[in-house]
Amino acid sequence: MTRIACVGITVQDRIYSLNHLPEGGGKYQSNHYMETGGGPAATAAVAIARLGVEVDFIGRVGDDSCGSTLLNELQGWGVNTTYCRQYPNARSSQSAILVDQDGERIIVNYPSPDLKTDAQWLESIDFTRYDIVLADVRWHEGTLKAFTLARAAGVMTVLDADMTPQDIAPLVALADHAVFSAPGLKRMTGREDAEQGLKHAAKHTDGKVYVTQGNEGSLWIENEHLCHLPAFSVKVVDTTGAGDVFHGAMAVALAEKMPTEQAIRFASAVAAMKCTQAGGRAGIPNREQTESFLSLYA
Repeated sequence: MTRIACVGITVQDRIYSLNHLPEGGGKYQSNHYMETGGGPAATAAVAIARLGVEVDFIGRVGDDSCGSTLLNELQGWGVNTTYCRQYPNARSSQSAILVDQDGERIIVNYPSPDLKTDAQWLESIDFTRYDIVLADVRWHEGTLKAFTLARAAGVMTVLDADMTPQDIAPLVALADHAVFSAPGLKRMTGREDAEQGLKHAAKHTDGKVYVTQGNEGSLWIENEHLCHLPAFSVKVVDTTGAGDVFHGAMAVALAEKMPTEQAIRFASAVAAMKCTQAGGRAGIPNREQTESFLSLYA
C-alpha cells in the first residue's frame, strides 16, 4: 500500500474574515473567525489522507495546549503523528490570517523559537517504508536530513519550495520534484519572469521543476520545454492552504505514477476545491469528490 511522509511544520491558524484587507494602521472588525490547524507539510498530510493514502506527519510541536490540539486534529483527519516530536516546556507555532471577500489573504506567522531545529533524530525513522517524502522549507534542517535519508533509501522526494529566509538551493538540489510558489521561485532565483526563474532553478537540480501561480495555473519544464496548465475556475472563498493542498495531491499523483500533466491537473483540482470553503483544510475533497469534479472537465 502507498505510504507518504510529510516533513515540516504545523501551526495553529487563527483566521479573520474581512470585506477588504487592511491598507494601513487602525481598527478593523472581522465578520467571521475560526481556528484550525495549518502549516505546509501538515496540511499536505491532511490532503493525502483525504485522498485515501496512508501518511505520516514528521515535525515538531510544543507540549502546550496548542501543540496537543494540533496533533489531535491531524489524527482526526487520519494522519499518523507517531513520528512528530513534542518538546517539553515549549510553545507551538501560530499564525494570524486575514482573508478578504475574494479569498486573498495576509498571513503573519510566528515560528516558535522553543522548537529545536536539530533533525538528527530523524535517523531513527526507517525511510524505506515510504513511496514518497514530501517536505516544506520552513524546517530547513528537517528537510535536508529527510531528503538525504530518502535519497539513500531510493525514495522519491518532493519539495514544497515556498518563501523562507534561508537559501533553499541545497534542498532543491536534493528534490526529484521541486514545486515552487511564485514568490518562492522569485526569491530563490531573483527572476521576475516565471519562465526565466524556472530555467534558472532547473540548473540547481537533476529533478523536475514546477511553479504554481494561483488562478494563472501552473508552469513546468518537461524535456527542456516550458509547459502550462490553466487553473480551474471556481468560486473562491479562501485561498489559505491551497498551495499546501496542491503539494499533497501532487505527491499522491506521483506516487501513483500519473504522467506529469495528469498529476498537475489532479493536484490543481484538489487545490481548487479546497478554495471553495474557509480555512486551510475544511474544503479538501476526498478521492470520489475529486474524480467527480475532474469528470466535469473531461
